[in-house]
Amino acid sequence: MDRILVSTVVYRPPEEVFPYVRSFTDYPRYTEYLKEVTRHGDGGPGTLYDLRFAWWKLGYTVRSEVIDVTPPESIEWRLARDVDAEGEWRVVPEPESAPADEETASRLYFEAVYDPHSADEDTISLPRFVSLGWVIDKVRPRVLEEAQRVLSRLVADVEGEPREVELTLHDRP
Repeated sequence: MDRILVSTVVYRPPEEVFPYVRSFTDYPRYTEYLKEVTRHGDGGPGTLYDLRFAWWKLGYTVRSEVIDVTPPESIEWRLARDVDAEGEWRVVPEPESAPADEETASRLYFEAVYDPHSADEDTISLPRFVSLGWVIDKVRPRVLEEAQRVLSRLVADVEGEPREVELTLHDRP
């Protein structure tokens, strides 16, 4: 199993950060490879999201399921088919990290635990002479890059303007 755990500080309280984290349908504007998100449900536990990714000559839709929502602290999810993966978005108050010109801060965590080799080759249409192993080797470093990109852009949305964010990499694949 591979694991990514990355975090950053947002200069807002968890109650202001959480709605942005929970708005999965807005995520395509935070990423390079996620093209579309379709929600099936009210956003609570049991809600399914179809996430349409495109990279190189590949396009693939994964289905994610919300397992638990605890506002304004966490959203737990898992992939509902094709790849063994689960994770969590977590927002923790961290007022001591706020600079003097900010009222407060929170730490925003993104965690994903996944088995890239659990992908079902029969559900992925690969170009001729391209193996799933090759794709996994090429995609693996991009997963971390995308997590970092999403956090940086999410912070800009929450705070209302872009700034240099420091990302803490707690665990990587």
